[in-house]
Amino acid sequence: MNDKLVFDHVSKEFGDGDVSVKVLDEVSLTVKAGEFVAVVGPSGSGKSTFLSIAGALLSPSSGRVMIGGREVDKLSAKKMNEVRLDNIGFIFQSSNLIPYLTVRDQLLLISKLAGKSKRDSDKLADDLLNRLGLSHRMNHYPESLSGGERQRVAIARAWMNDPELILADEPTASLDSERGRTVVQMLADEVKLRQKAAVMVTHDQRMLDLCDRIVYIEDGKLSERPMMA
Repeated sequence: MNDKLVFDHVSKEFGDGDVSVKVLDEVSLTVKAGEFVAVVGPSGSGKSTFLSIAGALLSPSSGRVMIGGREVDKLSAKKMNEVRLDNIGFIFQSSNLIPYLTVRDQLLLISKLAGKSKRDSDKLADDLLNRLGLSHRMNHYPESLSGGERQRVAIARAWMNDPELILADEPTASLDSERGRTVVQMLADEVKLRQKAAVMVTHDQRMLDLCDRIVYIEDGKLSERPMMA
């Protein structure tokens, strides 16, 4: 399946009747395998709602959503949870690491929850830690890591359930420019290597040249503009 995320005329309203607010308005977007897409827009534009629907955390009011080839817009809460566990990797503004787990155990916990075999999980964890330059930190706890290292662990952790789709919410917000660019470049490289899809919501204009496409949300409507040369 080449299309990893599909929004087909998706709208989202909150409230009822006269006090309802349309946060997303007929949004359509397809993200294919190997694509890294940035979503930008002003505060209140609908970015968070878009990301919540893409992450199977919220159902749309209308329209169709497909994640990893699976139509998810009408699933039960239990089935939505299965989609998140099986098909989606999340990277947040702060790394959200568990303080009492070592770097390697942060990764293995995710694969255990996803029901992956121990042998495959051990191999994938070691491969990711090596690729992201964290092998020498695998037995360290989060408190001893730098901000950039913590975000690299978060990237590695996001791949541990072998997701079809990675969703990153302002992953460079707590990093300086150099560390932020390193983190986003690593994410872009993994997307290409593993032929998965990634969507990054960001305010950081300095990172946009690392993405394949940029989409803009404003007043709940989505538009796409060509990359600047």
